[in-house]
Amino acid sequence: MLNTLKELCCLNGVSGDEDEVRRYITAKAVKHADHLHADALGNLIVFKKGRKSTGNRLMLAAHMDEVGVIVTRITDEGFLKFDFVGGVDRRVAIGKPLLIGHNKVPGVIGLKAIHLTTREERKKAPKTESLYIDVGARDRESAGKLVEPGDCGAFVCEPEEFGDGLFKARAIDDRVGCAVMLKLLEEDLPLDVTFAFTAQEEVGTRGAFGAAFSVTPEIALVLETTTAAGLPGVEGHRRVCAPGRGPVISYMDGATIYDRELFETLRRLSEENGIPWQTKEYIAGGNDARTIQRTKAGVRVAAMSAAVRYLHAPASVGSTADFENMLRLTRLFLSEMAQQIQKEDFS
Repeated sequence: MLNTLKELCCLNGVSGDEDEVRRYITAKAVKHADHLHADALGNLIVFKKGRKSTGNRLMLAAHMDEVGVIVTRITDEGFLKFDFVGGVDRRVAIGKPLLIGHNKVPGVIGLKAIHLTTREERKKAPKTESLYIDVGARDRESAGKLVEPGDCGAFVCEPEEFGDGLFKARAIDDRVGCAVMLKLLEEDLPLDVTFAFTAQEEVGTRGAFGAAFSVTPEIALVLETTTAAGLPGVEGHRRVCAPGRGPVISYMDGATIYDRELFETLRRLSEENGIPWQTKEYIAGGNDARTIQRTKAGVRVAAMSAAVRYLHAPASVGSTADFENMLRLTRLFLSEMAQQIQKEDFS
């Protein structure tokens, strides 16, 4: 699975421009799926039959998109003005390399020289409008031959294993969820599963609405990442969670109160099978579950996440053991759901 994750993290898929990621996943999924299609929002919906026929009752979801930038105009001097797509921390964006547009034009985010800033300016994070992208062009005409307004830019970061079982890459959020689902698609499943590879999560969980509305599942498990802040100087409860301590099973975040029975099922399966797990010790954030939960008459939702440092930054860090344990726990969850559905059908 790690090799798949590395390949996924090298693909550009800024929200609304997930084509490259979707093509990769389609090429992998079509070998194992009974049916797949891309909808109008760019979601890839993949259905695979399992040993027990249950239709669309169970859905797994993970988003394909990542944070990045979008070009808004070209200056007379050949620099690009832009806005961020998704919640990028401006403090860590300066000087970071990008690949822009489908031609993957190299660029770097710039700011006026430090010696030209005032003392007050140095105390604050720069505003987006003060930043620009340098693509090495000499003027507007030269830059216009390379990029145009509306082109998206993705950060550059070579995936790499390092340290004590850690993994560094951009777009771990949420290519790790996509990698887990691709691995499961290769396997014999205990029940029918609909896999929703969603679009535009980073700009308001937009794709998940269309995916859930069309699939109409009874139960959905969202495979995600979540913010870890286990760093020096951070109070214990504000660290939220930590890489290496197992998948994060959420009971609540800033957008969703999760189904209590599904939460307890994931917790029990973890403890019975020796899988480390943790919860979020600080209520914040949100994911596709918030939209899926509220679709039509409502959907029972659960979320399992990898704890990741430096989320929405040009490089993020997670634990390879956590990624593998997400896969293990999801397998167990599918088997448990097959058993529960069978009991319901005979009751």
